[in-house]
Amino acid sequence: MFAPVIVFVYHRLEHTRRTFEALRKNEGASESCVRIYSDGARDSAEDREKVRAVREYIRTIDGFKNVEIVEAPRNFGLADSVIRGVTETVREFGRVIVLEDDMETSPFFLRYMNEALDRFEADPRIAAIHGYAYPYDVPVPDYFLRIGADCWGWATWAESWKQFNPDAVALYEEIRRRNLSWTFDFEGAIPHCLMLREFIAGKTSSWAIRWNASLFLKGKYCLQLRESMVRNIGVDASGSHCGKEEFYDVKLADRPVEWKEEPGLEDEVTHEALRRFYLKNRLPLWRRGIRKFFRILSCLHG
Repeated sequence: MFAPVIVFVYHRLEHTRRTFEALRKNEGASESCVRIYSDGARDSAEDREKVRAVREYIRTIDGFKNVEIVEAPRNFGLADSVIRGVTETVREFGRVIVLEDDMETSPFFLRYMNEALDRFEADPRIAAIHGYAYPYDVPVPDYFLRIGADCWGWATWAESWKQFNPDAVALYEEIRRRNLSWTFDFEGAIPHCLMLREFIAGKTSSWAIRWNASLFLKGKYCLQLRESMVRNIGVDASGSHCGKEEFYDVKLADRPVEWKEEPGLEDEVTHEALRRFYLKNRLPLWRRGIRKFFRILSCLHG
């Protein structure tokens, strides 16, 4: 069974075009149903024109089993749009594959997602499938499990999405009560707890930090890859949150995943490689300023 694909778009026409051109080249595209959530414009003539151009383009999209467009009457923002869209779709179909308008996919992305959704649906450890792979500087397993969740090209099931808690205050308080701040912050490599506090204070808006915290607290895992099925093409200063950064650019996988064995938990070498990646690229962001740092964090973590 091919899972429905939902894509969240806003006002970046060329990014949206590249996202769909890549997705249309995927194995299984013609058998996949696509639902496009188009957020409404903010209150400016320029924004309204950009949204209009994107909506005009998405009405021409073909190459899939069917295309459904949901046009928001106003600007909800990415966080509310994602929560609403995922909730609606998993309620209807029981599973979902999620992309945003700046995700260029490997031709094997849909194959990987659908195979993994079928293969691991009954595995109580796994709550999400993730498509982006970090540029590790050491050999890592072809696929493995990492606690929590990620947000660049992902998939989940209805039962897993029930674990999502949108209440950032409750999530933060539970992390503190259970003395898990250091672990949740990847041993000090990335300030997830600070991101929750910034959200609580109304300084940032993120669905993904809450999704990550929800699964982390439930002890649930996300399937990760060695070779990336997704490349983020939006970190070019065109987005609402992101500046121009290249340190997490990756080469897209040119072959499908070979399922050889059941995935194991992230080993110490892989964990330390990702921690090293975060630490290496965090310091330059701090030097460029706090606001810049949080724009990049919001992009990295939705």
